[in-house]
Amino acid sequence: MLHRVLFIVFSVGSLLLTLVEHSFGQQNGDIKIESIPHLLKWENKPKEFFMDKSGLTIVAGEKTDMFRDPNVTYNTDNAPKLLFSADPDFVLIASIEHSFANKWDGGAIVLKQDSRNWVKFCFERDYTGARRVVSVVTKNISDDCNSVEINSNKVFYKVAKAGNVITLYYSLNGKKWFLVRHFQFDTTKNLQVGFLAQSPTGKMCKVKFEHISYAKKKIKDPYLGE
Repeated sequence: MLHRVLFIVFSVGSLLLTLVEHSFGQQNGDIKIESIPHLLKWENKPKEFFMDKSGLTIVAGEKTDMFRDPNVTYNTDNAPKLLFSADPDFVLIASIEHSFANKWDGGAIVLKQDSRNWVKFCFERDYTGARRVVSVVTKNISDDCNSVEINSNKVFYKVAKAGNVITLYYSLNGKKWFLVRHFQFDTTKNLQVGFLAQSPTGKMCKVKFEHISYAKKKIKDPYLGE
């Protein structure tokens, strides 16, 4: 009986060690998400990250953010991001969920050309404490737009790129989509696209991304998102 108990403990310990090595070891190499046909790489390593069949979890450490203040008093781009080189036309969908523990805590879908030209579509705790759909379009300086308040810790986001036009949507159930923003974003190369977690004022923020899907296609009607 004693030998059997020792065997079980050893087996469980080995499994836990394997999982830990899987989550941390991939920080230095390419990462594959089944629903995305491109390899992903880290830009700014997370505090922790985990992958399972349901999705991806990124843990951002303290004082992590991505923002270029219009007053030019606060410029930073140190939030952990898991990115891939996207196709010229695409649609990316993911649900974003976190606990909204601290002001500005957030999870986001990011589209980035370089440090001065990028889009952050964020589910964020705003300055009032609300859970908010927020879009930040940065062309040298960030244009920060607060949209609808969400009465849940989870929301679905869809980002569509068709040529030089980007369209952002949110949904409460992943089926009925509402247009948030529709704008031109000229690029000189394929965008780096992916997932971000941030905690500008807190100690950490743990963000879970689920229901991830990616399609290489151009939407025809921005109001329908199809």
